Amino acid sequence: MSDNKGFSDKLKGAVNKGKGEIKDQIGNASNDPDKQADGKMDKAKGNVQDKIGDFKNKK
Repeated sequence: MSDNKGFSDKLKGAVNKGKGEIKDQIGNASNDPDKQADGKMDKAKGNVQDKIGDFKNKK
């Protein structure tokens, strides 16, 4: 179990990055800057969660 300390964070990060990409693309296609901004925020959140997972795995 100690090998997977950051797995949960990395998984959450991947989900948020994927969700953010979809929102960003929908916002782009529908010319909705608010939806694009939401997508970019989700992607940023996912990147942070991914980095937290990396940090936990290095400990």
